Order: sequence, then C-alpha cells, then structure tokens
Amino acid sequence: MMLRRGFILFLPRLIGLLVVACCSVSIFYMLACTPKGDNQQLALPRVHSPTVKEGYEAILQEREEQHRNYIISLKKQIAQLKAELQGRTEQLKNMQNQYPAPLDIHLDHSKPEKAQANLLAFLRSQVDKAEVHSGVKLSTEYAAVPFESFTLQKVYQLETGLTRHPEEKPVRKDKRDELIEVIELAVGSLNKPDGVSKAKPRLYTASDFVEGIYRTEKNKGTLYELTFKGDAKHQFKKIVLFRPFGPVMKVKNENVNMADTLINVIVPLAKRASKFRQFMQNFREMGIQQDGRIHLTVVYFGKEQMNEVKSILENTSKSANFKNFTFIQLNEEFSRGKGLDVGARFWKGNNVVLFFCDVDIYFTAEFLNSCRLNTQPGKKVFYPVLFSQYNPSIIYGHHDSIPSLEQQLIIKKETGFWRDFGFGMTCQYRSDFINIGGFDLDIKGWGGEDVHLYRKYLHSNLMVIRTPVRGLFHLWHEKQCLDELTPEQYKMCMQSKAMNEASHGQLGMLVFKQEIETHLQKQKLSSKKM
Repeated sequence: MMLRRGFILFLPRLIGLLVVACCSVSIFYMLACTPKGDNQQLALPRVHSPTVKEGYEAILQEREEQHRNYIISLKKQIAQLKAELQGRTEQLKNMQNQYPAPLDIHLDHSKPEKAQANLLAFLRSQVDKAEVHSGVKLSTEYAAVPFESFTLQKVYQLETGLTRHPEEKPVRKDKRDELIEVIELAVGSLNKPDGVSKAKPRLYTASDFVEGIYRTEKNKGTLYELTFKGDAKHQFKKIVLFRPFGPVMKVKNENVNMADTLINVIVPLAKRASKFRQFMQNFREMGIQQDGRIHLTVVYFGKEQMNEVKSILENTSKSANFKNFTFIQLNEEFSRGKGLDVGARFWKGNNVVLFFCDVDIYFTAEFLNSCRLNTQPGKKVFYPVLFSQYNPSIIYGHHDSIPSLEQQLIIKKETGFWRDFGFGMTCQYRSDFINIGGFDLDIKGWGGEDVHLYRKYLHSNLMVIRTPVRGLFHLWHEKQCLDELTPEQYKMCMQSKAMNEASHGQLGMLVFKQEIETHLQKQKLSSKKM
C-alpha cells in the first residue's frame, strides 16, 4: 500500500522529467539539422526560464527567415547564371557568324576538344597530300610547281609581277612579313632543347641563315625549306616547315540585283574622229543593244574635228534611239585627268557607277556586268587589268590579210599582253570618286593622273579589286610621244610604245630577219645541189 502510494506520488515527477528530456532532444535535433547562417550563433533559452515557449517560437521564426533568405539568394544566383549563359550563347552565335564553319569539315561547338582534334587531323592531312615527304607523278612539265628562293635580303622569283624584277627586296608587306616569320620560327626551333644532349647547345640567330626555298600549292599550303650554317665548315642545319591551308569557309551568300544599276561611261577626247567612230560601233552593239543600262559622257577638248565627232554621236543616237548621252566641250589643252574629272562632276542624278574609258578601248557586255559586280559605294572600287593588242601588221604580217577586229580579240601570248602597268580604265561609284578628291588637275597631257588616283584609293579604307578581265581590250594604235612631255612622262610613253608593238619573240624575229632570210637561201641552195 505504501509502495503504491509512493509510486503514485513519483509518477508526475517522472512524467515531467520525460517531457523535459523530449524537449531537450528536439531542440538539439533542430540545431544539429538546420544550416546556420554565416558567422551566426544562436543562444539556447534556458529550460527553466519562464519564456521557454516564446524562445522556441523565436528560434523557429528566425530559422524560417534564414531559409527564406537562402532560397531568395539561390534564385538570384540561378537568374544570374541564366543571364550569363544567355550572353555566352549569343557571343558564340556571333563568333560563328563571323567565322563560319568550313564546308568540308564538321566542327561540333558543343564538344570543343573533338572540334580541335578534327581540325588538327585536317591540317595534318594537308601535309600528307602536299609534295612534302615524297614526289608526286606529274603528267607534263607544265604541271610542276616551281620553288622561289630567298635570302635575308632578296627574293628570286619566276613570277616577277608588276616590278618586272627577277630578284628584288620584297616590296609587298605580306610577302616580307611571311618570310621573316618563317625564319624566326626556324631559329626558334633550332634553339629549342632536344632533351638528349647534355652539352650546352649552340645559340642560332638569323645571321646563320644561308638560303631558303618555298612554293605554294594553292589547295594545300606553302612548303618552306631553310638552310642554316652548321657547327663545322661543311655542315648545315636544314629546317622544313609547312603552312597548311585550312578548310574552305563560307563567308557570304547573297543575292545581287543589278537590273537598275546604271553605268556612266566617260570618254575624254581631242580630235581622233576616226577612232571615235570605231568606238561608237562597239558602244552601240555592247552598251546600247546588249546591255541597255548605260550613259555616255564625252568631254571634248578644242574645236578641231568637233563637229565630226558630234555628228557621229547624233547619228548613233537617231539610229539606235539612244538619248542617254552628254557632250561637254572645253576650250583648253587636252588633259585626260581634267576631262574625266569634269565628266564625273557634271553628273547630277543619283549615285552612279563611273567607267573611265578611252576611245581606243573595246569592251563587251560581260565586262559591264563585271564593272557593276566589283564596285560597291563606300566599300569597293574596280581596277581591271585589260588585254593590250599587239600591232596587227606584225602579228599577221605573214598572212594574206589581217582578220576582222572581232577575230583579232583573242587572249594569247602571240596576240597581246596583260597591261598590268596601266591604271587608266577603272570603275567606281561617283560618291567614292568625289570623296577621294578626284584627279590631280595639275597633271597635263598623257600619263600620271591614273596612277595618282590609284594610289589615293590604295591609301584609303576602300577595297581595290585588281584582276585581269577577259572582256576589256586595248586596241593597237601608233603611239606618239610628244616633245612637250616631262622626262618622266616621255620615258613612260616610250616604254608603253615598245611593249605595244609585238611580243619579245616577234620583235626578235624582226631584228634577226636578215639572218633568217640568209639561212633560208642557204637551205634552198643545198637542196638544189642534192
């Protein structure tokens, strides 16, 4: 009975102790399982404090606030990451548009390592395809790609270009920079430790370079073989380098509509009425009948033969129903630059393509389209290299008669040459011509004004398109070099006159004509004796 009464008295105390223990365990569990804020420690309320319940509520409320702030912080970070990812995606798209993927090799931008491996494999295949490690069977001697040789000072070249020099200090900056880069790479390779020899390596410099050869296979790359002085008198170091060409890449794909693009052909003229008649026959057929989007501006100097020239122009206008022409007469000494400048500035219509032309030029309708396609206002000007005809009486002297003009216009080494020293025939938009400052009007007479304008364009940010064209011919005419020309102009005129007559071989045949005839006579006598 006593035990039962004692147990009943002890039971409330036991229950109280169990409640306190459970609460303590719960609090410790919450503290252990809940993440704490940075540098924050919360004090536990005392168990025997009269504000235990309020303390627990404060703790829970504070923890809930921390969780809420933590979630808000995570959402902000996720939003920032999304924005950065979006920006990187746009940046990658812009780079892909600027540097599009090559047509014959697929680069997976999502896997940069694989893309890099594919590109390296392609470049190595270029080395294997090129004639680097072994020779390639060629069908004829014309298929061989020749090397050019070079030293630190000179390049010895088969394709002499505009300079005509078989050896030269590289004038073009790209060629000069290319060879300097190759020599520097070779020197760096020679000075790189091989990891085998323990002896102190020799330090090579560019002064140890003896000579090099290089050639370019257009679809594969450029091969360089460089020779340096070795350690002894008759020893050399040879470095072979190859610059592989990358895959072909698509840069632009656009539709070009030239249906409404007008060309204003400007011709400066003084006398030469018979040549103008021949020019107008070509202009009527190619410009009016075949092309139809053309205007003619004739700037005439003086009054001699002027009426005859105007009559030719008016007759063509009536017979071809052609009204798009302008005739400007200047009472002053002939100046090609002045005539072209006046003709260009006289135009009052919309921006137009200007074709600066001479009376002894023959052009086709295809050339007029080339003139349009290779000019762009504020972007491109066109400087075609025309084909200059040799003297027909020399070329066809052994024939019964000289063929018609159309039959003479054949691009062969026996009939003419690319006039790569001439810059007079050019196409550009009028706005570009005005903005560049036009011609130098202080230049009088023949020559010089075209080169001056050409150099202006080269010094500008416009792209100069310089290429041989198959539809533009300079017709042969006897050239007169006047005494009034300056020494430099007279020299240029005489050089042009010499090149106009015939090819090197044909002129040689004229020089040795007597020897050839003597040889033929001896051959006839020998055959009679037999």
